[in-house]
Amino acid sequence: MKKVMFIIAATLISVLQANAQNAKPTDKDLIGVWCVEAMQWDGEKKIMCGKENGYSSFKYYGADGEYACCEITLNKNGIVTLLPHEYGKYSFKNGVYSEMGRPSTPDGLVMTSKTTFKGRWKTRTEFWKKVNLPEKVVRHIVNSCKVKETPADIQQAIKQNLFK
Repeated sequence: MKKVMFIIAATLISVLQANAQNAKPTDKDLIGVWCVEAMQWDGEKKIMCGKENGYSSFKYYGADGEYACCEITLNKNGIVTLLPHEYGKYSFKNGVYSEMGRPSTPDGLVMTSKTTFKGRWKTRTEFWKKVNLPEKVVRHIVNSCKVKETPADIQQAIKQNLFK
């Protein structure tokens, strides 16, 4: 009898795990850290990102709508360089995505699973994967993106002095 109960329990657990993994992703599944795996411009071959070509891109989606995007390079000497792209807010409700107040598009971000999405930007499709990074690393990258936002008075001084 114990053996039968064990088999039933194991089968039930297996079915529940399979259903959970195959469940349709929800808006909340976007929350976290994502890394670009590949990108493909229209009519061209897919380019794999990562160690092979020394390029990656990072996106952070906070539960409160916080958003950060950063390109990351790895040079031949093993030095990592962060290239903060933007910092601000995003929204993702009922599968409709918008970042930085820009208008949403139907293919701008499409969750393909709980840990993958693809997105369209102009003539490029990007393929993203959810990743786990130490909180210290996440905060450093997000804070680097925050610094990218140059205050208006500094922007004005730069324009007046460097772009005469």
